[in-house]
This record gives sequence, C-alpha cells and structure tokens, in this order.
Amino acid sequence: MKDIFPTFHKLLGRSDKETLLKQKGMVIWMTGLSASGKTTLAIGLEKSLHEKGFLCQVLDGDNMRTGINNNLGFSEEERKENIRRIAEISKLFVQCGMITINCFISPTEELRNLAKSIIGEKDLTLVYVNTPLEICEQRDSKGLYAKARKGEIKDFTGISAPFEEPAAADLEIKTTEYSFEENLKTLVDFVLPRVKLKEVQ
Repeated sequence: MKDIFPTFHKLLGRSDKETLLKQKGMVIWMTGLSASGKTTLAIGLEKSLHEKGFLCQVLDGDNMRTGINNNLGFSEEERKENIRRIAEISKLFVQCGMITINCFISPTEELRNLAKSIIGEKDLTLVYVNTPLEICEQRDSKGLYAKARKGEIKDFTGISAPFEEPAAADLEIKTTEYSFEENLKTLVDFVLPRVKLKEVQ
C-alpha cells in the first residue's frame, strides 16, 4: 500500500525469541460447535503446558468479541473479518515464539483456510473438538441454543447457520467417547512434540 513502510526486517527474528523462551511458536486452532468443550480443553492445555515451562496465550471467541472485535456482528462478512483479525494477532504471537491456543467455532472450511493462509500452514495445528449437536445443546449453560431454536438469535451455527466438519484436521477429539482427562492427555501429548524447540547438535 502507498505510504506504508514495514520495518519487520529490522526487528529481532523469531528464532531469537524462540531461543529465549526455549519453545517453538505455534497456533493450536480449536474448532467445533458452541459448547463442544473447546475452551475447557484450551484452559486445561494452557495449564498443563505452563506447568511444563511453556509460555502460552489462550484466545477465546467471547473474549475477543468483547475487546478488539466488539464492533463486529455475525454476518458472513463480519465472521470473516473476525477470523482475519484473530489470525493476524495469532501470527504476531507466533513471531514472538508464543504458543497460542485459539478457541473459535470457525464453522467453514473457507474461514479455517483463511486463518491458515495468514498464520502459515506449518505454524497452525487444527484440532477438531467433535461433539454432537444434541450434546452441545444439553451442555449449553448460556442458553444460546434455546434462543436460536426460538429464532431469537439468527445465523447461529448448528441451528440456522451451517457447520462444516474439517476435511483434514490434525487431531480430532471425540468428547463423548472419552473422559475429559483422557482427551486432555491426548491433546497435551499431541501438542508437546510440536512446541518443543529442537536442540542444535
């Protein structure tokens, strides 16, 4: 763009920051229906990694929409802008060597591919938290599904808006088949090798 002069090339490199933190920058992008268990797993993952000496940041849909994305609604274009901003923020964290754990419904392949194109395919690990719609409705402490069923919330994913299952998630967690503790262990064991910094021989 005219009159824009980025200075990225003058800044400390990503490898300098990863070496300082002794970890590899990575985005763990968790997709799934509302109330599927994304945020609960993310909190557990953050705590487990923190206890092992890793620096993490959780980005959650509701938190982002009360802050940097508080001017966005839920139209198709606004959902796209929501994901674009989140992906750009995540990319900055990755460049700082941070492990970013993202909890966003991100209901379509288009949105997930948008995030991947911004962050980089090698820096984004997609985790599909697979919970059946009827279970999500039972778990829904916010009452959002009930409101959507009554027509009080429009364009609600799973009810009046589609959710496309990921065609190629890096990890699928079926929450109804295993306990939370088992699923969390699976997630931690999957993430650890991806965020450990390889020692130079």
